[in-house]
Amino acid sequence: MPRRTINPATLAHYEKTSKAAAVSLPETGFVRLSTILKIYPIGRSTWWAGVKSGKYPAGVKIGANTTAWRVEDIRALLAKHQQVEA
Repeated sequence: MPRRTINPATLAHYEKTSKAAAVSLPETGFVRLSTILKIYPIGRSTWWAGVKSGKYPAGVKIGANTTAWRVEDIRALLAKHQQVEA
């Protein structure tokens, strides 16, 4: 299956919608995948494939069945995509 890339215009449009606007990242700490996917418009399996390939940041296991991501890593990912947009 070909990899799906996010069009910067699509990302900008999505960020302006109420779903994305309603979500804010904390200054520091960790966020779960459900929060990330409200900000970054891709599917769960696409996210995990990107983590495996190194395209997206690796998570931190905080429990036996729980993974979270550092807010700093997610902010860096969003900033990287905003630079592509400009």
